[in-house]
Amino acid sequence: MPGAQSRGAMTMEALPKAPEVDEKSPESKDLLPSQTASSLCISSRSESVWTATPRSKWEIYRKPIIIMSVGGAILLFGVVITCLAYTLKLGVNSLKVLKMIGPAFLSLGLMMLVCGLVWVPIIKKKQKQKQKSVFFQTLKSFFLNR
Repeated sequence: MPGAQSRGAMTMEALPKAPEVDEKSPESKDLLPSQTASSLCISSRSESVWTATPRSKWEIYRKPIIIMSVGGAILLFGVVITCLAYTLKLGVNSLKVLKMIGPAFLSLGLMMLVCGLVWVPIIKKKQKQKQKSVFFQTLKSFFLNR
């Protein structure tokens, strides 16, 4: 068994030791937040700031409009199913199924409708930030290229 202990000791020694927080140099402490911030900034954007092609309103608001339309249709279907469940004289099993499915469609449709409605102001805010960013980029390039 001494061979197993020496192999285990070799693998422990062969692995590079992770630096402790106190052992890090001041330069590496400064670099870590900037690397993290740049990677977060890049991954959080859905489109590039540098795209110069103007997009139409339909291209900008297409997804929320589709989500709201589908959500409204599902909500309306849930209302119809729920009303039918309480107004029609059906069998016990059919009535149970309709009383479970109706509210499920109601909640799913309402959730999708609200998600679409909340998405619109988020897109508007993002568009304003993009316009400000483009403005400051042109202003910056104007002063730096003199």
